[in-house]
This record gives sequence, C-alpha cells and structure tokens, in this order.
Amino acid sequence: MKISSLQTARYEYAPKLPAMLRNGIANICVKEGEETHSVADQEKIKALFPNTYGKKEITFQQGENTSEAKKQVVGVILSGGQAPGCHNVICGLYDALKATNKDNVLYGFKNGPIGLIEDDYLIFDDEYINQYRNTGGFDIIGSGRTKLETNEQFAIVAEVCKKHGITAIVIIGAAVLAEYFAAHDTGVQVIGCPKTIDGDLKNEDIECSFGFDTATKTYSEIIGNIERDANSAKKYWHFVKIMGRSASHVALEAALQTQPNITMISEEVEAKKMSLEQVVNYMTDIIV
Repeated sequence: MKISSLQTARYEYAPKLPAMLRNGIANICVKEGEETHSVADQEKIKALFPNTYGKKEITFQQGENTSEAKKQVVGVILSGGQAPGCHNVICGLYDALKATNKDNVLYGFKNGPIGLIEDDYLIFDDEYINQYRNTGGFDIIGSGRTKLETNEQFAIVAEVCKKHGITAIVIIGAAVLAEYFAAHDTGVQVIGCPKTIDGDLKNEDIECSFGFDTATKTYSEIIGNIERDANSAKKYWHFVKIMGRSASHVALEAALQTQPNITMISEEVEAKKMSLEQVVNYMTDIIV
C-alpha cells in the first residue's frame, strides 16, 4: 500500500504523554489509598456488586516497578457510540504491552461485546496498528451496543478468555463483567476506559474523557466559520444545534470558544423553569 505524504506526517506525530508516562513503565509504582465508595446509594450498590465494591483506590506515581515480569495476553473491545481518540487509545495499549514484553499479545474483539461472545477477533501486529495511528474514527475493530447482562453471556466470555489465555479485558465503554469474573475467580482483570464525547464523566480522577476535546474543537471550527460569514451577510441569523444526551457540556465549551450572540443551555433553561414562550421571546428580543 502506497502511503501519502499526509499519512506519513500523521504517523510521525507523537501524542503528548502525561508526565507520569514520559520515563517509561519501568519507573512507575502503584500506591494503594482508601477504600472507594459510590457517591450515593452505597448499601444498594454494595449489595449489587459484593465482590468489586469498596476496592482500595489505586494511584500511580514515580518509582520503581517491582511487579513480576510475565507474559500478558490482553483483549480489548469497543462499546457504544463513536468517540474520537479511540484509535490512539488502542495504539497506546498495544505500545505499552510491547514495551513491557515483546511477547505480550493484544486481541481485538470485533464489533463490540458481541465479538467476545462469538469469539470473533483479530490479533494486533505492528502493520495493522500503524494504519490507525493518529487517525480519527472508531473503526479499528468496530463497535457495538450489545449488552453483557446474563450469567450465560458472562460464562461464555469467561470461556473465551480461558481459551486464549487472556489475563485482562480492556473495555472502552462500560460493563458489569468485572463482578462476575471476581465472583467466579476467573483470574481475568476487567479494565474500563471512560469514553464519552459529552464530557459528563469529569471528576477529580478523570480530567477529560477522550473524544470531548476533538468534538468541541470540531464544532467550534464550524461555528467560527459561520460567524465569520455572518459578518458579511448581516441579514441572516444562523442557529446551530449541538448534540448532548443529557448534559450540555459540548454546547457550553463550544460557546466559550466561539462567543456567539446567544447560547441556550438546556440545564439553565430547566433551572430557570423557562417556558417555550419565554425561550422564544428571549431570542427574539436579542435578534430585534
């Protein structure tokens, strides 16, 4: 396959790493903290997840990695809707595994959780991974919205992991799989990677879920272009509706970047108990 100059330049870009990772995995150690708990309904959630609730918080810090070096076989799946940055998440996972031990293996299960159930997978190698470095999209192994909910499904997944010798599953999305694996002592870790372009997972541990930065910059570029055009076509008003499932973080961030004449935030409308008539009058007054 002939690679264009644009693709060559894209592959050569090195994503910025957190300070913790710049000196390699060998210089990272693990520190245990206090037991974790949910922000609400503690007893109810503890009853639902008796084997995984209340685990101690784990933080990584500079130090010497004293863990035993052994071959790791890891599986990764995508779950839910698209989010920019996914390809580099998987590329980073692959690079970290190979940097730790060149014999480590990364399985990619196709089309979301259904790939785990149907044992439909590919094994990543340098040639395959390099095609997706620094590219947007969510198509490296495909995603899906199949939900892992029943003990029968969990048992199938456990057998698939056992068959391939998989020691950890990285799920880019969410799952309740960890509880089943812990309850049945499968020896398989379940690692969740927070994913949503809506930006509504931000907390003291998650500065920014991947996808949010790209989405807001893309929207802001489009809005900025429209605003520039509006300066030379003064008789028109342009209305831009931005997605958001239950949070308006994307709309707010795009507004902060582009400073439009009007920004309507659904949470603010709800908090003020504004009627449709009030919303229309508010916008009309500004336009007039």
